[in-house]
Amino acid sequence: MKKITPFLLVLVTHFACQQPPDRNCTQFKTGNFSFTTIIDGKETTTHFERTDAIEVDYYQGRQDSSSVKWVNDCEYVLKRISPKNRAEEKPILIKILTTTDSSYTFEFGTVGDSKRLRGTAFKTN
Repeated sequence: MKKITPFLLVLVTHFACQQPPDRNCTQFKTGNFSFTTIIDGKETTTHFERTDAIEVDYYQGRQDSSSVKWVNDCEYVLKRISPKNRAEEKPILIKILTTTDSSYTFEFGTVGDSKRLRGTAFKTN
């Protein structure tokens, strides 16, 4: 037991001192982006344009618009402007987890729901 205690102390200190990854979320507040995912076994890509206040999604020849409300530099809420059903009325919370020069990894889900999905969006402009 005496040999294990110093090892655990070193291990805990190592992980406690690690810094979270740097995020530069502000570079992704506006621009043109693409996001690819698997739906029903098929790879599909959505393109979207975002300003400070509006996001327009282009998916399978359709266009949807949502209002954008930034909670902080790395989190925002999307709310469909013209929802077609109750599910589309629910706002979506998006949290940017990590960034690179040209992409960001994010977590998203319906506000109030604990289920979260992850994805990566690439800046195209």
